[in-house]
Amino acid sequence: MFIETETTPNPATLKFLPGEIVMATGTREFTSPEAAAASPLAEALFTLGDVTGVLYGRDFIAVTIAPGAEWAPLKPQVLALLLDHFVAQAPLFTSAGADFAVPGEDDTDYGDDPADAEIVEQIKDLIETRVRPAVANDGGDIIYRGFREGVVYLKMQGACSGCPSSTATLKHGIESLLKHYVPEVSEVRAA
Repeated sequence: MFIETETTPNPATLKFLPGEIVMATGTREFTSPEAAAASPLAEALFTLGDVTGVLYGRDFIAVTIAPGAEWAPLKPQVLALLLDHFVAQAPLFTSAGADFAVPGEDDTDYGDDPADAEIVEQIKDLIETRVRPAVANDGGDIIYRGFREGVVYLKMQGACSGCPSSTATLKHGIESLLKHYVPEVSEVRAA
């Protein structure tokens, strides 16, 4: 088995491509060792010490390290853990892991005004078809959190979370796209 590695716009995050499906649908992010207890692989990655985040995508795993940590000594260790996991065909989650949540790990849902149902559907469609595939290429994900009074709330995950260019991506890329197609959108904010 060969696992490809790609850099991301976030120098603290590397994207690992095992050449097979990691998660059939959705994404799953772990930002603490407590949350990682839901997944044996994420838990093992956090035991390396300098790992601060793990994101499972459709065909990739994005791993983020602490500020000041270096990828040179960690990358072979991460690759070894990933190889062991995929060669053994081990489960990604513990039996209850897919439903496991750590209090405080999930961001607030800002909700939607029921009167904006059509607008919300347009926003969600654009995020699913145009935004999420682009950010997945960079080892991240964007999760819709709500639309209120012209403001779209999005949660950035993986390589996007803490990336030096994430504010520019959010404001100039995503906000411009949504404003162009959905005139009711006045602003995009990170949740």
